[in-house]
Amino acid sequence: MNADGGPDLVVAGAGGGLAAAIRAASLGLDVLVVDSNEHFAVGNNTAMSTAMIPGAGSRWQRESGVEDSAEIFVGDIMAKTHDEADPALAATLAGVSAELVEWLADDVGMPLSLVTDFDYPGHSRRRCHTVPGRSGRAMLAHLVREARRHPRIDLLVPAHLDDVLMGETGVRAVVVSTPSGTEEIPTDAVLLATNGFAANRDLVAQHAPEIAEAVYHGSEASTGDALAIGARLGGATAYLDAYQGHAALAMPAATLAGWATVMHGAFLVDRHGRRFGDETTGYSEYAAEVLRHADGQAWIILDSRIDEACSVFQDYLDTRDSGAVKWAGTARELAAETGIDPEGLERTLRQTQLFARGEQDDELGRTFWEQELGGRLAAVAVRPALFHTQGGLRVDEHARVVDEAGSPIVGLYASGGAAMGISGHGAGGYLAGNGLLPALGLAYLAADHVAAGHS
Repeated sequence: MNADGGPDLVVAGAGGGLAAAIRAASLGLDVLVVDSNEHFAVGNNTAMSTAMIPGAGSRWQRESGVEDSAEIFVGDIMAKTHDEADPALAATLAGVSAELVEWLADDVGMPLSLVTDFDYPGHSRRRCHTVPGRSGRAMLAHLVREARRHPRIDLLVPAHLDDVLMGETGVRAVVVSTPSGTEEIPTDAVLLATNGFAANRDLVAQHAPEIAEAVYHGSEASTGDALAIGARLGGATAYLDAYQGHAALAMPAATLAGWATVMHGAFLVDRHGRRFGDETTGYSEYAAEVLRHADGQAWIILDSRIDEACSVFQDYLDTRDSGAVKWAGTARELAAETGIDPEGLERTLRQTQLFARGEQDDELGRTFWEQELGGRLAAVAVRPALFHTQGGLRVDEHARVVDEAGSPIVGLYASGGAAMGISGHGAGGYLAGNGLLPALGLAYLAADHVAAGHS
């Protein structure tokens, strides 16, 4: 407990913020976690992720013969963002990434493994680690289990962090509301881990208007609370126009078809059966492409080989179970099943087969085709989605919120979507794991810094 009898650390947000709670508790601190959603174990953005955590230089990479380092990872981040990402934060998160995934495995008990069956756009090395089923809900379950059984961690749910109160030397208390009333709880440190503002349509329209009309696929609690609290306390903001989009939200069930389909050789078409871009540039930026060129309605075209390859993803299995994967023996039959123009789809299929065999160059610029489609074909109707924002409060290498001059606001930390990310501006700089690494990595760093101040 702190000097006033309150917890040493208050974590607002029981998603990635649980990493901070577990880490801080393991270092001897008393932690209070508050979350406004009593169903937080299944309803936050961490649970809705695909559980991909980058770790540059991890032991799993060494065992697989993958040569990687934090420096190579930073190079990938800067290349994908066209040097727009904050280099200091990129270096910080890349530098802690291997330590983070090994801690999650060894101390939290996550059964992590390295993804080696396909490559995510922008990563020059295979560095994404995940759990069986590649499901965010399964990953979060390990954090929840560990937090609930630790004697130094208390969970207060449902509870909303209304405000953070400052004293002469820094944070002195939080104001929390519950169904039974409002309470002021003394503490010296607060981690804002309540995600970004993607559920706030006004803020999205203000900062990222090109994605404002997309389906929002995330926690309804991501309304920008951390941004508002941090700003009131003098915190600076950065990259508010950055976000993660996704072009593969399967309809009508709103499950995630997954971009592994594309990386295994699938492609997207509009209602005329035409492709409209290089799908391998990345699923985040391609969401806006679907809005611009396909009127927000597209289909992923795949075959039996890709269907089998993607069955390792629980999200894809959920999509298949929902009936969203429509099968047919030929392109013309598939067009009849889906309402796509048959001549257009047949023509596009023939073109992509030529591209995959290297017999013709794709005028849209796609160069990677794992294999041409053949045999039974399937189509998944998809709409573009906004998953989460990637900008927020500016933080330093300890996850401390800083003001416009770069000075830390003592006792105030931010992680995940509450903090600025490493995706640069817009959607094009997003790499797989750019959501979870700041969520878990900044939480981990914040816990270490708070603990160091109590030693």
